[in-house]
Amino acid sequence: QVQLVESGGGLVQPGGSLRLSCAASGSIRSVNNMGWYRQPIGKQREWVSDISSGGTTIYAGSVKGRFTISRDNAKNTVYLQMNSLKPEDTAVYECYQDVRLLNRSTVRAYGQGTWVTVSS
Repeated sequence: QVQLVESGGGLVQPGGSLRLSCAASGSIRSVNNMGWYRQPIGKQREWVSDISSGGTTIYAGSVKGRFTISRDNAKNTVYLQMNSLKPEDTAVYECYQDVRLLNRSTVRAYGQGTWVTVSS
């Protein structure tokens, strides 16, 4: 019913920047919160950032001041601008969107994940 497609991952040097995108399509009436998780190899998944439908943003302490989350409601898309990247930011990044469907039910949809590798 809802598909999320991520893009923008890749290899970047320490101190560099990347911008991730996550676009939703399907039977969408509206979208409430959007956000990102990440999972480094061999570690547990951790929450990174969230943005409400009204634009309120929150961040994990490890990325605050370096990452910026934003959204385009007309495109049902969430972005994650990542600056001053560190090797410890290396992980699979997975987006989510809390979607209200046309049938008025709600679902949390997830993207397929995209790799971000920070290495020299």
